[in-house]
Amino acid sequence: MSDTGFKHEVTKKGDGKTFPQKGQTVRVHYTGTLTNGKKFDSSRDRGKPFEFKLGVGQVIKGWDEGVAKMSLGERCVLTCPPNYAYGNRDVGGGLIPPNSTLIFDVELLQII
Repeated sequence: MSDTGFKHEVTKKGDGKTFPQKGQTVRVHYTGTLTNGKKFDSSRDRGKPFEFKLGVGQVIKGWDEGVAKMSLGERCVLTCPPNYAYGNRDVGGGLIPPNSTLIFDVELLQII
């Protein structure tokens, strides 16, 4: 864990050589939970991976920084304190309360 509280824990190693670059589109599967274990979102449950452009602010800071450290095929747990997530904003009408630390199980499926 860094001094910011952000943490990137590898649960399944990727290829170790293919890393996404800023501006590339990545395809991931993820499950997001609060620290109490309550799930608030999951691409796995929907059966449809999520795509975003890396490093350009389309997602929270924890994702931009964490996914950039992942190699193709890697699965990890990203622990995102409020300053790496949504800060003091209430998201989804109480689904994610203000100042929440979020935990994401993320798998890098493809770099497009």
